[in-house]
Amino acid sequence: MLTVDDVRGLVARRWAVGPVEVAPLPGGMNSETWTVTGPGGRWVAKAVDAAGEAGFVRGLSAAQAVDAAGIPAGAPEPTRDGDLRTGTLALLRWVGGSPLSGDDDHEQAVMGATLGQAHRALVLPGPEHGFPAWVDPDAAHLDVEPWVRPAVRAALVRYADLAATGEPLTCGVLHGDPEPGAFLVLGDVCGLIDWSSAEPGPLLYDLASAAFYLGGPDRAPALVDAYLATGALTRAEVERGLDVLHELRWAVQADYFARRVVTDDRTGIDDPRENTKGLHDAREFFRRTR
Repeated sequence: MLTVDDVRGLVARRWAVGPVEVAPLPGGMNSETWTVTGPGGRWVAKAVDAAGEAGFVRGLSAAQAVDAAGIPAGAPEPTRDGDLRTGTLALLRWVGGSPLSGDDDHEQAVMGATLGQAHRALVLPGPEHGFPAWVDPDAAHLDVEPWVRPAVRAALVRYADLAATGEPLTCGVLHGDPEPGAFLVLGDVCGLIDWSSAEPGPLLYDLASAAFYLGGPDRAPALVDAYLATGALTRAEVERGLDVLHELRWAVQADYFARRVVTDDRTGIDDPRENTKGLHDAREFFRRTR
């Protein structure tokens, strides 16, 4: 775990940004972050553990591509040597603005349009096999409660069946967790930050994840319509697979919080009951849909 002094020293040695002030930035559940302020500007320093390094590196490149497409994304500030990071620490350009909540059609539409525009910069050749690679249906932590493993396994099978039939799903680099607070609005511009969970996979997963935070696809029509208007995916692909990917997103939630409960991982939270709540939110979804 890095201290403020550690971060200040690394920034001074590796980045040509002048003397800086560093302060902790709380709230991340999968990383540590700090604000970095100096005469040359403002940044966010972000560090992940070794297990998250691969996604972190993908996210740095994805943020560069999205930023180049005109969407502020917290692109990495190159080091003195031109690298995007030093170890598992990166210095990200500050993205100003107010986070969205997704509480009305206008905000949903802004989210959908921004996500679709970002996806257009991140398309990869498909199909993508083995998604989501980070969920193992045989993992020991899925025994945390009797319902978890069967629910996760069924969602994975349903997704695999979808991916194996019909037209291939459109693939790209995913944001991985496009919750409303990752969309920052300043004037007429909306940014999309927090790319450290980037993974290759079906773009539809990101759309399903955004809808997940709004209560599901049925409660997010403005999000879906605005996303479709960007041309990132066809309406046929969305209609064919959005519900399947939404169920998969809930399976990812179950897997994530099952692991946190079993390992008593309290990163980003004060009370371990928050992990149990996250797990039981997934349980309620599967109870309603089974």
